[in-house]
Amino acid sequence: MTAIGFIGFGEAARAIADGWAAAGIAATLAAFDIKTLRADTAEAITEACDERGVFCAPSSAALLQRSDLVFSLVTADNAFSAAEAAAPHIRPGTLYLDGNSCSPETKRRNAALIDAAGARYVDVAIMSPIHPKRHETPCLVSGPHARKGAEAMAGLGMNGRVTGPEIGDASSVKMIRSVMIKGTEALMAECFLAAEKAGVSAAVLASLSASDPQIDWPKKAAYCLERMMVHGTRRAAEMREVAATVSDLGLEPRMSAATAAWQAEIGGYELKTARDDDLAERVRLILSAKSNSRAED
Repeated sequence: MTAIGFIGFGEAARAIADGWAAAGIAATLAAFDIKTLRADTAEAITEACDERGVFCAPSSAALLQRSDLVFSLVTADNAFSAAEAAAPHIRPGTLYLDGNSCSPETKRRNAALIDAAGARYVDVAIMSPIHPKRHETPCLVSGPHARKGAEAMAGLGMNGRVTGPEIGDASSVKMIRSVMIKGTEALMAECFLAAEKAGVSAAVLASLSASDPQIDWPKKAAYCLERMMVHGTRRAAEMREVAATVSDLGLEPRMSAATAAWQAEIGGYELKTARDDDLAERVRLILSAKSNSRAED
């Protein structure tokens, strides 16, 4: 069985591990997450590993010493530090699949560290939410070792498609796509929070539906707000990488920067999601949290 290591054992890594288990794909799994080094978060990571029969490594070094294939699945703002910590300990020849939502430049910096250590770095872009497809979620892969990476992923029932020979070819697609996807979420938040404050929510929804009746606006907006409520903090870190990508292309990342701010704010409230597709309740939850935050300030 392939010895697989996860750097970071959050939603993505757990979903992939669960998908493999459900599909009967055999692998020896281990994980290291920096949250195990903090007293307030260590237990949750340990429990998540134990539930899945995953060895919870005490350090990045301990993980890498036992892994033939490594998936780096941390938050965007921790991707470089994860590669930096891995480089001194990764074994030569190991495939390092960097599935983090980072700018092409961050991926290139990560690749330089990993390749200098004699391992093989692959730029991986996860192109849709990890649920419900889990390990079968579509991914793009790129870089000099992309073919080997895609073959390894295919052997694990994963859906990785080679998109280019250079580090950054895959992540460029992911980052630029996120301008639209995460930006739409932020637009929905600003639109419907403002509509509620002005007392014109019904009229705004009616106008949008008349303009584009093919979209179920209440359902779409409720979904966007739920994504921000649950994943806003992680999405904000990604959007800061998106802003860096846009800036590196010589453009002003005005929308990306604003999206990062909205994602960080709503994600920071740590709200529980409201009833399914209930736009009005989600709007009220966010506005209440916003009001309470201002009162505390």
